[in-house]
Amino acid sequence: MPSQPAVLAEAADALWGAAKTGHYIPPLRATYPGLDAADAYAIQRRNTERRLAAGRRVVGCKIGLTARAVQAQLGVDQPDFGVLFDDMSFGDAEPISMQRLHQPKVEAEIAFVLGRDLDMGNPGHADVVKAVDHVLPAIEIVGSRIAGWDIRFVDTVADNASSGAFVLGGSPRLLREVDLRLCGMVMNRRGEPVSVGAGAACLGNPINAVVWLARTMAALGQPLRAGDLVLSGALGPMVPVAPGDVFETHINGLGSVKAVFETAAAVAKEST
Repeated sequence: MPSQPAVLAEAADALWGAAKTGHYIPPLRATYPGLDAADAYAIQRRNTERRLAAGRRVVGCKIGLTARAVQAQLGVDQPDFGVLFDDMSFGDAEPISMQRLHQPKVEAEIAFVLGRDLDMGNPGHADVVKAVDHVLPAIEIVGSRIAGWDIRFVDTVADNASSGAFVLGGSPRLLREVDLRLCGMVMNRRGEPVSVGAGAACLGNPINAVVWLARTMAALGQPLRAGDLVLSGALGPMVPVAPGDVFETHINGLGSVKAVFETAAAVAKEST
């Protein structure tokens, strides 16, 4: 049976409080054993509405769980999605405060910016290709309000797909200029490779992930619109972040993007 509204409200409150205080909570699946996928998305929507009421603006969506191995680990057979807000966005090499992050890890991704609405029923691959204005290299900074990243599907979905922040590169490319399936990726931490992969790691091709999202959002009555940003999913393994880290991701055909995190001294100064 679906969880009662009071249970969903309590779970949403717990995640909201953890995000505000930095005090992590136990897995939702343990505290509320009856939660299912529909419940988890309902919890996500509650906190999305809170952020909108607080003055935030939705700029797009992120897709998670696009690697088959991760889906198998979490016992699901499809990706999930979360909401991207305006205050999550950082520019190439712009310093990022550690204070706003929660157990951060980085992933190399391809960002899609739409130039047309995808409001038709059951959007297809051709619809998505026609709708994409340009693509960019990106680094997603994932985070979890669940203690120790002890997550399964309902935990991550309820927690806005474990979202945190994102960094966009400044070199937009047209789809016809790059083979997204074959484009290789290397992420370096201060010059040392820490993650490698390719577009094929993301559901075989990042476009497949965007098609999945477009169909999912259309079915929910919330179709993707012109101007929306879509982070299509990780091209390689995610890597934990420490204060002072500098990550640079190069994606063949798309260029590079850099994420710069404040130092431990800066973190200490902010805490005083």
